[in-house]
Amino acid sequence: MRKQIKKAIVGYTAGVYDLFHVGHLNLLKNAKGMCDKLIVGVTIDELVKYKGKEAFIPFEDRAEIVRSCRYVDAVVPQENMDKITMCRKLGATLLFVGDDWYGTDKWKMYEGEANKYGIKIIYFPYTKSISSTKIREALKNNRGWTRTEDGKNIEEKEDK
Repeated sequence: MRKQIKKAIVGYTAGVYDLFHVGHLNLLKNAKGMCDKLIVGVTIDELVKYKGKEAFIPFEDRAEIVRSCRYVDAVVPQENMDKITMCRKLGATLLFVGDDWYGTDKWKMYEGEANKYGIKIIYFPYTKSISSTKIREALKNNRGWTRTEDGKNIEEKEDK
């Protein structure tokens, strides 16, 4: 009798992962619990800007932080918004996202497309108490941190 070789379950998730926090950690930990290999796409700086935002931490540093997490098996640059194509390219059959996207028109379309390729989208609870946006706002409000035009972080000087 031949033994069947179990094919490894590959999962994929993507995000900016700016100002890494416990919400990011929860997503990665929960995702790794559902697959054998977890690949994480870290959004490149140019795509973050295209989305109308700016990462506080540069791409290379964000990728290294995510790569260093014990739940992550590999990190790849997420260069566009097409997560289904990335899953297909990587052989991922699970796509993990936060449930803040659940039920949106965009993700309903993604679900239909994912089903065609045997990819299942798993929604995890969004950690409501924390986000990179909240951290960024707290730094700005409490510490007066801003950016220069060349993207470097500076601390505003108080008028005295």
